[in-house]
Amino acid sequence: MWTLGAFNTADPEDAVEALTACCASRAWAEKVASGRPYGTVAALYAAALAGFDELDDAEIAVAHAAHAPIGKPKPAGEDRWSRGEQSRALAADEAVRAELAAVNAAYERRFGRVFLICATGLTAEAILAEAKRRLGNTDADEHREAVAELRKIVALRLEKAVRP
Repeated sequence: MWTLGAFNTADPEDAVEALTACCASRAWAEKVASGRPYGTVAALYAAALAGFDELDDAEIAVAHAAHAPIGKPKPAGEDRWSRGEQSRALAADEAVRAELAAVNAAYERRFGRVFLICATGLTAEAILAEAKRRLGNTDADEHREAVAELRKIVALRLEKAVRP
């Protein structure tokens, strides 16, 4: 975690690295880092989310691809926050985890990417229900929903990364 002052004065590459932990798009991280110094944390968050909203589909795909499937976070150290965000899904009983894995696989076959949801605070059952619902989406509707979920994740991670 960084204070706003430390983030504002950090080496540019260190600032980009901190930001790519929030969103894997290097283009996004460089844009946000280049806007330093930020007068307030709220100004940083606003600039970061505005920058996210400007990402093209290729950069969204890069950011999306950095996420592990729900219920199977990356190994410790590889993804700073994934285990905490998915803690309730990981704590589910074996039957729910198995069903979630099956729905994840069906989602990947259908849409060509991992199912992405802002899992913080959600039970495995709620995640499973949402995954099943979203399997019925059109490609365009699912793209919009996945981007919205990715944006929520980026916002939460940014709040964890840089504090007043």
